[in-house]
Amino acid sequence: MKVLIVGSGGREHAIAYKVSQSAQVDKIYCAPGNAGIAELAECVDIKAMEFDRLVAFAKEKKIDLTIIGMDDPLVGGIVDVFEAEGLRVFGPRKNAAIIEGSKAFSKDLMKKYSIPSAEYRNFDDPEEAIKYLETASMPIVLKADGLALGKGVLICNSLEEAKEGVKKIMLDKQFGSAGNKMVIEEFMTGREVSVLLFCDGTNIKAMTSAQDHKRAKDGDKGLNTGGMGNFSPSPFYTDEIREFCEEKIYKPTMAAMKAEGRPFTGVLFVGLMLTEKGPKVLEYNARFGDPEAQVVLPRMKNDIIDVINACIDGKLDEIDLQFEDNACVCVILASDGYPVAYEKGFKITGLENFKGKDGYYVFHAGSKFDGEGNIVTNGGRVLGVTAKGATLKEARANAYAAVDLINFDNKYYRHDIGKAIDEAPAASHG
Repeated sequence: MKVLIVGSGGREHAIAYKVSQSAQVDKIYCAPGNAGIAELAECVDIKAMEFDRLVAFAKEKKIDLTIIGMDDPLVGGIVDVFEAEGLRVFGPRKNAAIIEGSKAFSKDLMKKYSIPSAEYRNFDDPEEAIKYLETASMPIVLKADGLALGKGVLICNSLEEAKEGVKKIMLDKQFGSAGNKMVIEEFMTGREVSVLLFCDGTNIKAMTSAQDHKRAKDGDKGLNTGGMGNFSPSPFYTDEIREFCEEKIYKPTMAAMKAEGRPFTGVLFVGLMLTEKGPKVLEYNARFGDPEAQVVLPRMKNDIIDVINACIDGKLDEIDLQFEDNACVCVILASDGYPVAYEKGFKITGLENFKGKDGYYVFHAGSKFDGEGNIVTNGGRVLGVTAKGATLKEARANAYAAVDLINFDNKYYRHDIGKAIDEAPAASHG
């Protein structure tokens, strides 16, 4: 079969890697792809939001399955467009992808269906938002309503900082039209855990857990980013917590979306905060997490094509989803200055060290070929250097050893990815 993957980041590289393992797949295309994906797939110069060109390409090449990796095309309705043309596609329709496309929608959904989450208020008037903040306790969280590349969340420790945050989001439009509306939410403390769910509109199959590091600098300091690295599984996600989440969060979310006439088919990302009062939802995303996919998919035993087909056909209950009994750690190599200003175009060296090296992966995010056949940096997050190990500590040591094998000017990374492992209680792997 022929598969088309839509996207160009580390998540899409991880998906392409997993698809390439399937004996069912003869040919992989990726639009637009990147220099790393080009080793596994034929990259096509079509942008993710060029729906008409993607449809035409899928028809011309007789694509059997299209997998949508990115949030923008999902929220924009690419699945509806493909389905209308009779093309087989994996991802939620536009009316279901709103669970990521609008934080106000998702917060209202959780409130209506008693899904545990932080207290909140929605605002479309900056003056009303500021009035509310004057009565609120600090710290507090401000969230742009729409898509903001994982960066539209501000944690404010003082009233002045919060007022400035409203200005950034709603008046200065630092996150574009995503800031036309805003959610103000209580600040929650605890361990963050990410869980990805395969969904077929009715049934769910939860993947293994992961834990992300969103802040740009060591010690969880600096600005929010799309993710600076993560590890899987989270030792904090115990069997007891998993059972609670399945009964009180995952299944109720699926039922709620179905009840609202928005059945969700695809991958639902649930960001959790393990608070003193129990797990609560931080956010929903309507696709594989990035970099979560880079530590979860390498541990998945199943043929991903079987799982995706079961999701599309409403037969997910027939799948026995299994993961390896090991661990995986990903360290993001970024361009210094990310997520604000950074230079690109620097030659990347050392990638040949990973050819045929079992248990080690380099997932490309911001890379491209220059005119001379070299792979150069082409984004803020450049590479996801990923390694497995029998334990989390071993996987972490392997990942950081691998980081030293790759170089480029302006290379930047956090040195404490997975450091929380050292503080972890004994727990079963989720």
